[in-house]
Amino acid sequence: MDRDALADFLLRRRQELKPADVGLGEGPRRRTEGLRREEVAMLAAMSTDYYARLEQRRGPQPSVQMLSALARALRLSPDERDYLHRVSGHSAPDRAVFSDYVPPGLLRVLDRLADTPAFVVSVLDEVLVQTGPARALFGDARGLTGLERSGIYRWFARPDEERRIYPERDHERHGRTLAASLRAAHGTWGPASRAGEIERALRAVSAEFVRYWGDHEVRRRFEYHKTLVHPELGEIEVDCQGLLTEDESQALIVLTAAPGSEAAGKLDLLRVLGTQTVRSAGGIGR
Repeated sequence: MDRDALADFLLRRRQELKPADVGLGEGPRRRTEGLRREEVAMLAAMSTDYYARLEQRRGPQPSVQMLSALARALRLSPDERDYLHRVSGHSAPDRAVFSDYVPPGLLRVLDRLADTPAFVVSVLDEVLVQTGPARALFGDARGLTGLERSGIYRWFARPDEERRIYPERDHERHGRTLAASLRAAHGTWGPASRAGEIERALRAVSAEFVRYWGDHEVRRRFEYHKTLVHPELGEIEVDCQGLLTEDESQALIVLTAAPGSEAAGKLDLLRVLGTQTVRSAGGIGR
């Protein structure tokens, strides 16, 4: 780990970003060149003290997941993302396999959807970044680690917690969709990938998954219309629009409802409710 190079790199990238570049307002009395440390920390879902120690050359070695969060917060290009990993003492991520890296262009689109439930999700149903209304609806995905990051894994391994976001009548259809999505990823990336790891783990804990997996359904498309259940607002019917990255490894999902409809009113209320009344992250499956 090259602490000097890491600190200098983080400082320079932070200074080059403007609040508008990351969807933030300028605010009064801004004296800092570029973003403030606390703004980067907020965007990366880490403590300001932790981030400050990295810039001060005295922090611990960041984990790969933490570096992925910093790369998103600082809107790094793929080459800059690789450099960040290397100076932190890690190998650069293999660009041919699953990655937590979200292209800056996709993040800029998400920044403009701050008042809408929207999120970027991987083919393994790992939510990489989400808007405030999305956190209010689904829960905050930033604290999830390991296999728990995958909504596919949680759906079958933690059904009592995960499935509350969907009406019971839709559980079988949604479970089959997730199993078929995992098989598509497994076929593309192979048994040695994270898709293979999830498949093996679920075989050991879920007879339901084994049954769906044995049907060999393969599909990678998200659901265009679904009903979600919020603990205070009840059922909300939403339309889902998706924007895929070029390699189709990630998708930006935006949830909307017809103007003037009851569902649209409930989506508006999500901005008022915030994240205080929602569960831990769950049910963001495509």
